[in-house]
Amino acid sequence: MTITSNKISFEKLYRTEKNANVKERMLLVLNVVYYGKVAAHVAMEIHKSKGWASQWLKRYKQEGIEGLKDKPKSGRHPELSSEIEYKIKTILKESNSGWTTKQVEEVIIKESGIRYHHNYIYHIVRKWGFKQKVPRKVHVNTASKEEKEEFKKRSNRYLWMLEAKKERKRKRKRKTLP
Repeated sequence: MTITSNKISFEKLYRTEKNANVKERMLLVLNVVYYGKVAAHVAMEIHKSKGWASQWLKRYKQEGIEGLKDKPKSGRHPELSSEIEYKIKTILKESNSGWTTKQVEEVIIKESGIRYHHNYIYHIVRKWGFKQKVPRKVHVNTASKEEKEEFKKRSNRYLWMLEAKKERKRKRKRKTLP
């Protein structure tokens, strides 16, 4: 437990902290403990609740600066070992054409025997640094000069169809006129 008694050393620790959440909690402690502000007012200034402020102040008093850091979360550990994960990544990297989520799922099952939901496979693949392959539009400037000239020479069928519609409308109007 390290409660820093010196305001200057606490400010130095605050400036060197990289984690934004811990830095926010340190700002709370700095203002309440060292500058004598009211915890509720400081919480309101940083858009947090009074309960949040009192919780972190309590942890700081009990555990010191270490109490302001996040504790390890419990939960399910990843099922893929790092060796199998490496093997799957290399298989995926070898292909230049890309992979569908279903194909990645099949590779994971084949290599490890573990089944994941397709939504989680998307998450895993993103975590490994892969990105979705998205089709791009083909630009007009990719055509050669000859192809562009040939396109300009073609008769415009759609315009012709519009003209024919206009002509039919004119004929109908003539029939209705006395």
